[in-house]
Amino acid sequence: MSIRTEELLVNVGPQHPSTHGVFRLVVKLDGEVITEATPVIGYLHRGTEKLAENLSYTQIIPYTDRMDYLSAMTNNYVLCHAVETLMKLEIPEKAEYLRVIVMELNRVASHLVWWGTYLLDIGAMSPFLYAFRDREKIVELFNELCGARLTYFYMRVGGVKWDAPPGWIDKVKEFIPYMRKQIEEYEKLVTGNEIFLSRVKDIGKYDSQTAINYGLSGVNLRSTGIDWDLRKQEPYSLYEQFDFDVPTSTDGDCFARYRLRIEEMKQSLSIVEQAVAQFPEEGKIMAKVPRVIRPPAGEVYSRIESPRGEIGCHIVSKGKAEPYRLKFRRPSFVNLQILPELLIGETMTNLVTIFGGIDIVLGEVDC
Repeated sequence: MSIRTEELLVNVGPQHPSTHGVFRLVVKLDGEVITEATPVIGYLHRGTEKLAENLSYTQIIPYTDRMDYLSAMTNNYVLCHAVETLMKLEIPEKAEYLRVIVMELNRVASHLVWWGTYLLDIGAMSPFLYAFRDREKIVELFNELCGARLTYFYMRVGGVKWDAPPGWIDKVKEFIPYMRKQIEEYEKLVTGNEIFLSRVKDIGKYDSQTAINYGLSGVNLRSTGIDWDLRKQEPYSLYEQFDFDVPTSTDGDCFARYRLRIEEMKQSLSIVEQAVAQFPEEGKIMAKVPRVIRPPAGEVYSRIESPRGEIGCHIVSKGKAEPYRLKFRRPSFVNLQILPELLIGETMTNLVTIFGGIDIVLGEVDC
């Protein structure tokens, strides 16, 4: 005979360290077992897409910094790439190399924040300190390049704002072997740890069909065995020139997503290594674009691979200096949809593990 306890309603967030921002989850509990989970979003909503209708295309770029603020470089790029596609602009090679270098360094920095905070959620303190120590080196490189540590405003329609300062490329070269060694240390510290494995193996599991049905992308999709990375499937910028792998797994659990993000950092370092080896010393960093950018009338949808999956930008232009309509396809918002299904039947302990494994940024969820 089973004993049914009184149903309990618990608010997880919006002020909760493991929600990684102002995210609220209303959870119904039968004892320790979750019977229903309802996400409540919008606490960080700023109306970015509507505000863009009254801004010039260059003025919109800082708003993209504040969506996925852990990966501002890719946000900058997807907007610029959409406008450049609409205008049929040819981007200087040197500018594209700089774009690839900063986007992949930003991918590593983003995954480092995820790795450190995810382990902190589960109960490990040291990884958080190591992750932020090493991320700081990337932040310092960005600060030297564009004068900012988080919201970079580095990309421009037609190229990038600043060239690499003297010695900057050499510093990037020095960082690559350092970071590879640190990733090895991360794996020794965490990946084989029995306590960690008991918390993530076979937790938050789903198959490829479920992932497709929910529109998942990035690691959340590739953890089910689907080889889909826009840098490979629909190459943009200079990604066709680089040799790198797209890690996948068929396990579909939290551990698979952990391993894939570790492997993605290694692949990003490989791309950066190739980019700095091929980096042209001379060349322009901006295409010839008018001072006031007015794309021709029409519409375009451009998509790229951000650290959290497919980020897309849809622009409708009437030939004016401001977009008629602008819409972002935000991977954090889409990936979050699967959370209620994954939590049913789980315990409160596993809630933090599953939620953290999805890896969302609330600025991108609420936009």
